[in-house]
Amino acid sequence: MKKLNIILVENDTKVINTIENTAHKLKHEISYVLNSYTETIETIQENKPDIILLNIHLSSSIDVMDTILEIQKHKNIPIIYITNFFDNNEMLRTLRTDPIGYLQKPFKSDDLKSMLVLALHKIGLSDIDTQDTHLKHLGFDYYYDLEKENLYFKKLPIKLGVKEKLLLTTLVKADGELVSFDKLEYNLWEGNPVSESSLRTTVYRLRNKLKHKIIETVPSFGIKFIKQ
Repeated sequence: MKKLNIILVENDTKVINTIENTAHKLKHEISYVLNSYTETIETIQENKPDIILLNIHLSSSIDVMDTILEIQKHKNIPIIYITNFFDNNEMLRTLRTDPIGYLQKPFKSDDLKSMLVLALHKIGLSDIDTQDTHLKHLGFDYYYDLEKENLYFKKLPIKLGVKEKLLLTTLVKADGELVSFDKLEYNLWEGNPVSESSLRTTVYRLRNKLKHKIIETVPSFGIKFIKQ
């Protein structure tokens, strides 16, 4: 994994320590820890980090969105927002800045790790090579690593649940052949009794992550991977 240069804008010591420790373990660098929006603007005028981790709720006379939009007029720096709570109106405002994502307190180290992986992909520092022979091109810029069971859209990783991975792996290996509902239930639940709704839910979640492309349901029979 390549190294990110990060500016952290936060005033909670516990959160700062968590982020610094996690970043250090992943070999990323926290170049500045700032606790005001004014200081952030001044710092970024002289430095260009790869990403900014920024607390939305710092007490300030300057509006956080004005701060970010001002920064992005000059430097297009991806943002990960840190928030104490989700407010729909606030989220709609932050979407204008095309953020990588949101970390809601209290968050786990794994949540931060996932966001930093997304950041690497977004700014083009990913180690993913779409020409890698281990990657199966599914069509519509989706790729699947059968060995590691990792799904990507272009270079962006898409998180899959355990059953979703089993379902997608089964369909990709079938290479366009129809897989019956009975076989899918057996593969996903290892022959144990399962409700009909469990498979439907798993299929729905996977199709939603694939934007309802790639796989097709044949009513009363099964599911198949649509070869491109």
